[in-house]
Amino acid sequence: MRRAGKTTFLWQVLADRLAQGVGREGLLYFSFEDERLAGITATDLHLVVEEYYRLYPEWRDQRRAVFFLDEIQVVSGWEAFARRLLDTEQVDLFLSGSSARLLSREVATSMRGRALEARVYPFSFREVLRHGNQEPPATPERLPKAARSTLERDLRAYLVGGGFPEAQGLPVRDRFELLRGYVDVALLRDVIERHAVSHPVALRWMVRHLLSNAAGSFSVNKFHGDLRAQGIPVAKDTLHDYLGYLEDAFLIRTVSLATESERRRMVNPRKAYPIDPGLIPVFDRSGRANQGHALETVVLLELERRGAEIAYVRTAAGFEVDFLACYPEGGEALIQVCADLDDPVTWQRETRALLNAAQEYPQATLHLISLEPDQWAELPPGINWRPATAWLLQDSPLESG
Repeated sequence: MRRAGKTTFLWQVLADRLAQGVGREGLLYFSFEDERLAGITATDLHLVVEEYYRLYPEWRDQRRAVFFLDEIQVVSGWEAFARRLLDTEQVDLFLSGSSARLLSREVATSMRGRALEARVYPFSFREVLRHGNQEPPATPERLPKAARSTLERDLRAYLVGGGFPEAQGLPVRDRFELLRGYVDVALLRDVIERHAVSHPVALRWMVRHLLSNAAGSFSVNKFHGDLRAQGIPVAKDTLHDYLGYLEDAFLIRTVSLATESERRRMVNPRKAYPIDPGLIPVFDRSGRANQGHALETVVLLELERRGAEIAYVRTAAGFEVDFLACYPEGGEALIQVCADLDDPVTWQRETRALLNAAQEYPQATLHLISLEPDQWAELPPGINWRPATAWLLQDSPLESG
């Protein structure tokens, strides 16, 4: 997503290489967004390499340099240059770009399997704490009571304020304006201009609907009917395209139904989440706090960071579980997220859904994550409960309660 910190990430990698002993002269950072480079073409890119090696000829073919090429996607035809650079020079190559012109699947195609992707998200809860020099030295369970209470307060602030770096510490009004600007620019540059969108009004209706209904079910068929009722004519296939564009732009993340049937997966609604919980209050006009939806969004994004394949579950008996996570290390987890479990009816509903889903996914571990730090009642056997602070700060995705 735009403004999530791609350039800062490159500088952090550069600092790591410097700390590992690579000489500073062997580390080249070059940004192609400099206005003085306007009009540069792919045929000019070799000048960057040649000028670098004129400055440091002792590095050519003798030592391995590291090139950081920021926003290289502004140069049309950069892919052939990058491949030739890897083939002919001793360099490690880091490329960055926004989704306006550089999609991960396009990089994989252009680099012919020679690239590894690193997705840069807005700050996680741990990264927000680290940014403010407040990262705890131990797991929440081992902290003093006052420190645990501070973490609870910080998590609630994160659910409202989100993790965009420039939004940290801003007054509410300024934060809203900043985040609204991020969405507007992403829509214009990454969707409307990139894909030559023919129905921008329908697109903006979709964005407002999705961002104001975090963790809600979204059906293109139903939304198509709503638009027709408002006198906005647009084809269903176009709306399917728009939803894909919003995912490509990292504005929206969607989760499909867990099923082996591709047809069933396609006809069932998807659940949609914003890329950052801070976007929810900007677009939600209900006046409710929506802590449960924000927490579910944060859990979804954390599962993505941990590399999990994610779906939601609806059992044959009609019970729904928020997430089925399949981890790259192996193992499955059924995860139910709830802000407040004090109500016995809520407690029973959430645990009953997990136990029912476990019959269909017997290999999955069962997890209940709540915002409240205290367990309300004794859990049924097999269900692991964690307060959200502990789950978000755990070292391993496979840790249980």
